[in-house]
Amino acid sequence: MKKITLISILALFVISCNDKNAAPPATAAPSLPVMNIKSQEATTENEYPASLQGAVDVEIRPQVSGNLERIYVDEGAYVTKGQTLFKINERPFREQLNNALANLHAAEAAYLNAQLEVDKLTPLVHNKVVSDYQLKTAKATQKIAVANIEQAKAMVGSARINLGYTNVTAPVSGYIGRLPKKQGSLVAATDVEPLTNLSDVHEVYAYFSLGETDFIKFKSAYSGNTLGDKIKKLPPVTLVLADNSAYPQSGKIDMVDGQFDKNTGAITVRATFPNKNGTLRSGNTGKIRLGVQHDDAILIPQSATIEMQDKVFVFTVNKQNKINKMPINISGKSGTNYLIKDGIKSGDQIVLSGIDKLQEGQLIQPEKPKAQIAQIIN
Repeated sequence: MKKITLISILALFVISCNDKNAAPPATAAPSLPVMNIKSQEATTENEYPASLQGAVDVEIRPQVSGNLERIYVDEGAYVTKGQTLFKINERPFREQLNNALANLHAAEAAYLNAQLEVDKLTPLVHNKVVSDYQLKTAKATQKIAVANIEQAKAMVGSARINLGYTNVTAPVSGYIGRLPKKQGSLVAATDVEPLTNLSDVHEVYAYFSLGETDFIKFKSAYSGNTLGDKIKKLPPVTLVLADNSAYPQSGKIDMVDGQFDKNTGAITVRATFPNKNGTLRSGNTGKIRLGVQHDDAILIPQSATIEMQDKVFVFTVNKQNKINKMPINISGKSGTNYLIKDGIKSGDQIVLSGIDKLQEGQLIQPEKPKAQIAQIIN
């Protein structure tokens, strides 16, 4: 009986050792949603940094020198064309005008005197009482008097212009900038700093740059014999403000610079946006969102990609349901999707989600994507 018991214990021990050395059961392949890649029509949106300027940005500078007597506007105020902005002390210029008028009157009197001399000598010469030389001299004096009158009139006109320059007015309607000069300051036309800046922003210009490659793609995407014809067919563009919100009104590209910048290799493009309410101001920054149409595009959700060491990867699925980490090149965005330049092609399968813990060569169980994910692609 004891022998049987001992044999039973040894048998159990051997079985227990064999169970510990046995391999653990294989882990089941995870079920993950996959997507079949198909080419389709798509519109991608590229963004370019832009700087904004008013339709008219002018520096207000004095045309004459003098003391700044009055300032009629405040910084940031809206002014209309012709409105008085500044007043320069006019007294010296009014005296210059009075002096010019006095010279004009003297010149007119000299002309009358010369005319009287001609009138007196004319019959005397006719009757041969005096020589013809005296009459010629009188007529020459008369012509000099006429020239002096013209010169005096020019001086009067110049004095009137300078007097008018003491009243500085707005050349356009718009918003006043900073006012570095204060009342009582001495101002001159040669000052480095202007009296202020005036911006007409009823519409604004957004300037952005396209690289040579982007510009070639931009031109080839639209029909037309000339660049002007292509510009007319361009769709509206969107302005993205500094807070990443979209400006509510669309703009229109209406100008392409005549040449590339040799230092940057880029060409400047202008888009015009209406700004009736004055929301945008000169000096604002933002981004121009430019849409480009693609006929045979390959789109994948951004959520199906992973970025490592400045490279973007997707996980492709082969016929044996094993995954491969594949690098891709992105040429643009369309909503929440990436437009793929190369790396994958139509007919490939990629994993849509759960990619954070996947490893190269891992076996998965493909499943159809959920309706929500499928709608993203559509």
